[in-house]
This record gives sequence, C-alpha cells and structure tokens, in this order.
Amino acid sequence: MELDSPVVKLCIEGTRAEFEGRFTEARELYQKAWEASKDDYEACVAAHYVARFQTKPEDILFWNQESLNCAKRVNDDRVKEFYPSLYLNLGRSYELLGNQVEAQRYYELAAGLGVIHQDIT
Repeated sequence: MELDSPVVKLCIEGTRAEFEGRFTEARELYQKAWEASKDDYEACVAAHYVARFQTKPEDILFWNQESLNCAKRVNDDRVKEFYPSLYLNLGRSYELLGNQVEAQRYYELAAGLGVIHQDIT
C-alpha cells in the first residue's frame, strides 16, 4: 500500500478512529478519502473503506463493487494484494442480499487467491 498517498493516510486515520470507537469520525475520514481520490488506485482503497460504514446491503454491494471496478482499472501490481479481500467482501455483500450463488462465486475467487472463507456473521 502506498503509505505516502493522502488518501491512504486518511484511510489509516479512519481505521485508527474506528478501532478507538470514534465511528462518526471514521466514516467522515473514509468519505474524505473517497472525495480526495485522484486515480483508480486511491479510489479502490477509499471505496473499500467507505463500504464498511454502509447500512443497507445494496449500498455495501455498490461500494464493494466500486472498489473492485477501480482495482481492475489499475494497470500495475499495486492492487494485486487487495483482490482476495475485495472478492471476500463482494461474497459477503451478495450473502447479505440473499444471493448465495454469487456469494459462493466470489468466495471461491477469494479462496483461489489464498483466502479461506470463514463465516463472519
């Protein structure tokens, strides 16, 4: 991850706030990261974190799909390590929507990249 990116720094700050229970601040930092993103790499990272604070399954799916879409447009290896997590999050998004077929497809994609699906409910 590009730690010198302002967007990544906002996401790190948001994660710190989240882990400290400052959820409103975390949500705001992730949204700022999204708004500050200047390329597909930064948008991929920011969308991944924005998805964490959505309350509707449809919105969670939207942001996780947006993160994957951005990752696919990055033309280098910077996002390679993100794919297992992106697929896992999409699987969970489809699971929340009751679409077990798509959920399983994304869980299998994640598993194929070295991530073992575990029930995270």
